[in-house]
Amino acid sequence: MKDESFFEHVWEVCRQIPPGRVTSYGAIAKVLGKPNWSRMVGYAMGACGRATEPVPFYRVVNSSGQLTGHEGAADRRQKFLEEEGVEIVNHKIKNFKKIFWDPGKELEY
Repeated sequence: MKDESFFEHVWEVCRQIPPGRVTSYGAIAKVLGKPNWSRMVGYAMGACGRATEPVPFYRVVNSSGQLTGHEGAADRRQKFLEEEGVEIVNHKIKNFKKIFWDPGKELEY
């Protein structure tokens, strides 16, 4: 099931992630009241190219800080994140817990 309004909410949360910070698919799903919908958040990130406003998709990573995606996607994400000062080693965020942005603590949903 792909719920377009859910995608819009995901993109709205993603746009609020500060530069140089990251969050996880699961954290976004949880703040939107759908804690088991991490995969749907991933689908929303994959569809963000059709959003009316840009979505910093690269700031959303898996729960262990690993960059994910199809071939070449991790390299692309890494490039964008490094431009924001994020340190990455072997496609994994260094100091993940330190730069993790928890939308559940930052946003009211």
